[in-house]
Amino acid sequence: MLSFTEENYLKAIYHLSQGEDGSVLTTDLAKAVKTKAASVTDMIRKLASKKLITYKKYYGATLTAKGQAEALMVIRKHRLWETFLVQKLDFAWDEVHEVAEQLEHIHSKRLIEKIDSFLGFPKTDPHGDPIPNGNGKLPIQKTLGCDQLREGQQATITAVKDSSSSLLKLLDKIGAYPGKKIKIIARETYDESLEALLDGHKVFLSREVAKNILVTE
Repeated sequence: MLSFTEENYLKAIYHLSQGEDGSVLTTDLAKAVKTKAASVTDMIRKLASKKLITYKKYYGATLTAKGQAEALMVIRKHRLWETFLVQKLDFAWDEVHEVAEQLEHIHSKRLIEKIDSFLGFPKTDPHGDPIPNGNGKLPIQKTLGCDQLREGQQATITAVKDSSSSLLKLLDKIGAYPGKKIKIIARETYDESLEALLDGHKVFLSREVAKNILVTE
């Protein structure tokens, strides 16, 4: 059974490794888990000894198949807990991340399967992120940032890239939830901000906000 810290490292490596080569530098990992580089080095050795990652100096850490499976199980629990908190306990979507960070480390597979069934086997969490199934399979979502849409183009909001509380509160204020329709009316040349119709009402989005709203055409 993995420790809380080991699970957090595997999850962080998974999220950081969604780039081209799948490897994560120790400096980036230290920043993600908010600790010193020396502590990261010690944990990397530990995870490598358990065959959860491979590590090459100057190239970084890469999850093994075993490590990826463990990371996806933590992500599955996190996203199911977020869904449970929003749907059944009336938490706001900007409140659930930190609570789910604690609950994701409960090591009861039966409990998680019961919650999944109780929720009706949801495919996505409140932020639109896909939930890995019981076999650790993660549905692939083909999305793009709202900032990449052309003038006159319409799309459906699928997920939120940044789940920080401040952004979620802003999106809550304008009603930018997964499932809502958005159509680009105009783009400002100066700062690339957008004027858009969101579920029928006009909104203005900065480039930073727009790129964190993921959509499907």
